[in-house]
Amino acid sequence: MIPGAPQCDPEIWSLGIPVLGVCYGMQVMVQQLGGGVERAERGEYGKASLHINDATDLLTSVDNDTVMWMSHGDSVTYLPEGFELLAHTDNTPQAAIADPTRKLYGVQFHPEVVHSLGGQALIRNFVYQICGCEPTWTTDAFVEEAVREIRARVGDKRVLLALSGGVDSSTLAFLLHRAIGDQLTCMFIDQGFMRKGEPERLVKLFRDQFHIPVEYVMARDRFLAQVVGVTDPEVKRKRIGHEFISVFEEESKRLGPFDYLAQGTLYPDVIESADTNADIKTGERVAVKIKSHHNVGGLPKDLRFKLIEPLRKLFKDEVRNVGRSIGLPDEIVRRQPFPGPGLAIRIIGEITAERLNILRDADLIVRQEINRSGMYHELWQAFAVLLPVRSVGVMGDQRTYAYPIVLRFVTSEDGMTADWARVPYDLLETVANRIVNEVRGVNRVVYDITSKPPGTIEWE
Repeated sequence: MIPGAPQCDPEIWSLGIPVLGVCYGMQVMVQQLGGGVERAERGEYGKASLHINDATDLLTSVDNDTVMWMSHGDSVTYLPEGFELLAHTDNTPQAAIADPTRKLYGVQFHPEVVHSLGGQALIRNFVYQICGCEPTWTTDAFVEEAVREIRARVGDKRVLLALSGGVDSSTLAFLLHRAIGDQLTCMFIDQGFMRKGEPERLVKLFRDQFHIPVEYVMARDRFLAQVVGVTDPEVKRKRIGHEFISVFEEESKRLGPFDYLAQGTLYPDVIESADTNADIKTGERVAVKIKSHHNVGGLPKDLRFKLIEPLRKLFKDEVRNVGRSIGLPDEIVRRQPFPGPGLAIRIIGEITAERLNILRDADLIVRQEINRSGMYHELWQAFAVLLPVRSVGVMGDQRTYAYPIVLRFVTSEDGMTADWARVPYDLLETVANRIVNEVRGVNRVVYDITSKPPGTIEWE
């Protein structure tokens, strides 16, 4: 492995508890226990047929030649002592391995993603049979416990929540409002990169239908000024994030003081980022960064809050179940994910008011037609991307020189991996015709058929 690559404490393998190494985790296990890992002659990304050598234990009820999702450039070359081969693929000789005596297991693929067709069966085998766990968790029990814990921690203090309209922050708003009522203040910052009509719809929905007060902050001009002339996607994200922090600081001081900041942190966020510090006196987590824009900006030192993160042990599908159980409507619970920087990262290159308007109009058509077709809830995401190039076209008797729009429709379970959606040609035709005919400045529509990996869902 590459020098400096992440490692784990080797004592883990001697604890006497079941361990499942997934992808890189399997490689670390093999290397630390005396096996070999080297750069593969051919990487393996996306779908692969799993050929089962031993259908017992971990692979019980997993069909031979079932599809599993791969994403690796390195492979195990030989196994440590005590391990045996459970399965392989055409490109990966050791795709699943086990040392049953020590209850150590490894898989080179990702069983946790929806595209691994036998993945759930494998995980059930590990959790229920090998580990001996019982499925006792319920959403109702979680909600009751979360409400009790929130009330006990917060007492009579005030809590601030940065509302985005997504399922995470909306579920959290409902949960907090149930627990502490008017002690909660929701703030929605309109940065100008939302979809057409969404800021107004969101505020009206929460105020009028849910009766949860929302402080609406109009900041579109400020955010657009920060990204004028910027083409680098990372610089774009950082500038948007820093401006979000500036606006957040000003408005929280105006509306405050607040003792707690509520964040819709999920378990994958906890794993992937170290975004908090602990208060030395109380041990409570203290906010250093805000999740809303992918943790790209830190809070000022004089504006630190104690954190309330009731959802931090949940995955996205569990959050949706909690949302349903506390009365969140399907239009939010089943809302497709939308990035923190919004349309700013769906305009490749420089962001201008003209390009934002073009993309908003194209995006609205996509949403309308996906909903009309009945496919909205079958797709993880369906959206439009604006490219910063122009191509020649013909409209009527005139040649045009206009932007192309890319359609990106994908299926996924959690966004970690995704596949391009095989939607009907008639739907693509309808969307493309409407965009070209109704959106001024566009004369071409293309469809992205790249899976993740090797591509990402978003273009920036």
